[in-house]
Amino acid sequence: MAFNKISLLERLKTGPVVGDGSMVVLLEKRGYCTPGIWTPEAVMLYPEAVREILREYIHAGADVITTPCFYSSDARLRRGNKTFTAADINEAACKMAKEVAKEGIDVLVCGGLSPVEAYTDGKGEAAVREEFEEQLKIFIKHDVDFVLAEFFAHVEEIEMCIDVMKKAGKPIAASMRIGPMGDFNGISVEDCALRMAKAGADVVGTNCMFDINTQLKTLRRMKDALEKAGLNREIMCQPPGYLCPEVENTLYGQPHLPEGPLLFEPRLMTRFEVHEFARAAFEQGIKYIGGCCATEPHHIRAIAQELATERMKDPPSNDMCPPYGVFLPQSDFLLHRNRNTKEYWRNLQPGSGRPYNSPLLKF
Repeated sequence: MAFNKISLLERLKTGPVVGDGSMVVLLEKRGYCTPGIWTPEAVMLYPEAVREILREYIHAGADVITTPCFYSSDARLRRGNKTFTAADINEAACKMAKEVAKEGIDVLVCGGLSPVEAYTDGKGEAAVREEFEEQLKIFIKHDVDFVLAEFFAHVEEIEMCIDVMKKAGKPIAASMRIGPMGDFNGISVEDCALRMAKAGADVVGTNCMFDINTQLKTLRRMKDALEKAGLNREIMCQPPGYLCPEVENTLYGQPHLPEGPLLFEPRLMTRFEVHEFARAAFEQGIKYIGGCCATEPHHIRAIAQELATERMKDPPSNDMCPPYGVFLPQSDFLLHRNRNTKEYWRNLQPGSGRPYNSPLLKF
């Protein structure tokens, strides 16, 4: 039976929305994506692997799944894949996301647009807009629920993308990979927020490159600037799944770290750190909360569990995995049986298992 979904903006008026997490980084960990290029040929070559990740996010409690076509542009695809066009991948990704979304309950499909090489190559505004229009037309064809411009380093480029996205007639979200130093052209955090909003974005925020603590600081500045200007916009935050406090005051963020991109596992957040992040973000007025690179389904589950009261629903995974080890008193291991409280897990300082590693790195 067909029904009308509640739109993204209507949901955000009443409470938090849980986004999904990483796609291409998870695919790389599982052997389905080329590191460094990060293009989504797996949609064509290994479709069931991609479907399973989308399903896991829905089971974890995501209200949204994003079309799995990050960095799908012909110019970028030519670096590695020589078989598929961006149109091939975007079409398959859109169909896949729409089909998997129907397996959940009232799950929104987000059409994700990525930065284009025409901008970084200096080919001019007309060429940049043409690439964005090529990405967008598939999302218009398949009637996605909203569109998102993400992972942008230059506010000038995301302004062009936002303007093109208006053609979809859908809610527009816009997210930049910036920290406290602002965009790559030296535009301040505050001005980036204002320019995204004035360009037409309904939701603005940050994703990737800087960790939860840095992003919360950056988003506080964005929100303050928007309120001071009288611009009422929702705020989104989709941080990476690892901690990298050393790079807070750099322009590029995590690429400065010597572990990138293949050795971030020691820095991965615990589920309980994500619980704390979700609460802090919501209390700061951030209502769209998800994840980016290296954020896994159990991280998304932690967000959905932490905000279950505000969302007025539990994630589907709670039937087997409620928070804080509710079922541990039934464990075969006696030492585990009393570890079933929020206080135990939130107060624990876990060991790293690496006694000779430095807690922070200099670079």
